[in-house]
Amino acid sequence: MTRFEPELSRDGHGAYRLLRAVLDGTVRHFEASLNDPGMAQRTRLTALLRGAEGTAFGREHGLDKVESLQDLRSAVPIRAANALTPWLDRVAEGERSVLTRERPVQLLETSGTTGAPKLLPVTRSWAKTVQTAQALWTLGLIRERAEVTAGKILTVVSPAVHGHSTGGLPIGSNTGRIRQAQPWWMRRRYAVPYPVVEIPDPLARQYAMLRFALAAEVTSLTTANPSMVLLLCRRLQEWRGPLSKDLEQGTLREGPAQDMDGARRKRLERKLRPMHPPEDWAPGAIWPLSTVNCWTNGPAAYFAARLPEALGREVPIREVGITASEGFFAFPLAQDWPGSVLWTDGHLLEFVGDDGRARFAWELEEGAQYRLVVSTEAGLWRYDLADIVEVVGWCRETPLVRFVGKAGRYLNAVGERVVAAQVSTAMAAAAEAVGARPVGFTVRLRLGEVPRYEVAVEAGHLELMMAFDVALAEQNVEYAGKRKSGRLDPPVAIEVPPGTYARYRLLRTRAGAPEGQIKDPILAVDEPEWEMIQRAAGEAP
Repeated sequence: MTRFEPELSRDGHGAYRLLRAVLDGTVRHFEASLNDPGMAQRTRLTALLRGAEGTAFGREHGLDKVESLQDLRSAVPIRAANALTPWLDRVAEGERSVLTRERPVQLLETSGTTGAPKLLPVTRSWAKTVQTAQALWTLGLIRERAEVTAGKILTVVSPAVHGHSTGGLPIGSNTGRIRQAQPWWMRRRYAVPYPVVEIPDPLARQYAMLRFALAAEVTSLTTANPSMVLLLCRRLQEWRGPLSKDLEQGTLREGPAQDMDGARRKRLERKLRPMHPPEDWAPGAIWPLSTVNCWTNGPAAYFAARLPEALGREVPIREVGITASEGFFAFPLAQDWPGSVLWTDGHLLEFVGDDGRARFAWELEEGAQYRLVVSTEAGLWRYDLADIVEVVGWCRETPLVRFVGKAGRYLNAVGERVVAAQVSTAMAAAAEAVGARPVGFTVRLRLGEVPRYEVAVEAGHLELMMAFDVALAEQNVEYAGKRKSGRLDPPVAIEVPPGTYARYRLLRTRAGAPEGQIKDPILAVDEPEWEMIQRAAGEAP
């Protein structure tokens, strides 16, 4: 059994000791939960039940009679997001005491690749739980990277509020909400002022973000998806001409900023001063980056592996943990950990195995994979997050897990069941083998007398497909068998023009998806997903 220690003692450099002292009570509670996750989860259940007293959901499910974790399983079925829609709609319409006795203060808009947006409620107690998890993650980061505290933070977030529900509740993104919830001294450390986040056009927003970041000593860059970091690296090269002019003039008027609202530009330009453009436009040369924080596991692995080359030098890449708009469920405390420790002192967590049986954290087995089900103070009861996690070790008595992929997202023509993580790993191996550097790629199943995989790829070629075929066979024994027997034909490349995947992100952002959380479209499991890639390929830059 692989075990790790939290290593959150009071000893360390000055910035760490200060934050550790502020979080002393939080750390003690956290370490107690590591020693006894069962007690932590029972305590969570008590708090959740108290928060559901007198609610419509509580009455319908008899939550007043629930006294144990086993009782909860009998009272409430596991539900996917769409099954909770009737209750979520009532919250959005302004009805009180639907899911929680505590009144929601906001709704978070979140959606899948093509699905209809969900509006998830935010309560103050839930927000505090999420903030506590983030503080513990930050404590681990600062313990290892003292230099982070010497400079500015660059984050990619979407607006905290961009509209209101029919019931009058603010609607926005979780990333923007978290940024705005930070204490004043933390908000001062951001390289980009919040009004930039509120720029409506995604291209103008990215341009303004880079314009401000170029004027700062950025030591930490954080966003969920590593492909967003790669996009910013490409944008710096693409916009170096207009950015140079704006830097020299102390303005925000070139490139995509040309069409920006005049009043907004005037307010932002007050914060800018003339400066010399950088000679080397690689982020690792521009900034004293000491860490890039993003997802590194599952389908994100391919893009995370490309970061050092894009940044221009080796920069530590740190996993941000298993987090979503629904909550913060696990986080690493050290960069060299193979996974994230479950946050049993935060949300109520269950894990469904291949046998369909739900388990609790202390019932998991190392090496096994499970589907994550959560219950939270925001009113999500036994909510199927559809995230597949694998147990990779233990921190005291609590499992460490890593993200594998989304449940139900796989390609399957003749029983091979190829998942996104296998495609990501195979493409990385294939690219290395032939010296290719695909900017983005999407695989779909093309049915026929003999099925085959079609791969939309930006910057690919025939040799890449041959290597991809071999690498995917190494990742998936069923795929290898079907290829060998002739039940699957070789995969074929569909080359898409330069900028396709940048335009894909732009389309998603303009449709309302949070910019920093857009997932890489590695698999197209249905026709609408494939059509969006083709639309991005066909649109003018």
